[in-house]
Amino acid sequence: MTKKIKTNALRQLDQQHMDYTIFTYDVEDGQIDGISVASKINQPAAAVYKTLVTHMGQELFVFVIPVAAELDMKKAARAAGVKKLELLPVKELLSKTGYVRGGCSPVGMKKRLPTIVDASAAEQETIIVSAGQLGVQVRLSLSALLTVTNGRTADVLR
Repeated sequence: MTKKIKTNALRQLDQQHMDYTIFTYDVEDGQIDGISVASKINQPAAAVYKTLVTHMGQELFVFVIPVAAELDMKKAARAAGVKKLELLPVKELLSKTGYVRGGCSPVGMKKRLPTIVDASAAEQETIIVSAGQLGVQVRLSLSALLTVTNGRTADVLR
């Protein structure tokens, strides 16, 4: 009997009646970077997105970008409506979001944070993001992601 996977992110998607598909992968080899994850779940890297948490002082912002891309901090700050952003230190990720590095989902964080998905996601029928646990990814539509996060899109890539 297979144990049913439920994370905060998946619970929130269920509560809002969103369609999604779960992918699982092995984390024992330590390869949890986005490109390795895309390969492990047999999906194109262009469809897999990573979640980056940034801050300006105590104010946090979430950015969802393709795994092979880099966040342009100036574009990100403009999109967030602030002067300057920095990546949140990894050691603060769990306490601020409820998630660990490699398992950080834009859905189901401790608090709903301003979320910006890179505009490239609009070119995809669906995108894949972390489901809130190492070894679990979730594929959903951009509109579903924007609905559950109250997010929006912007060009934020370098």
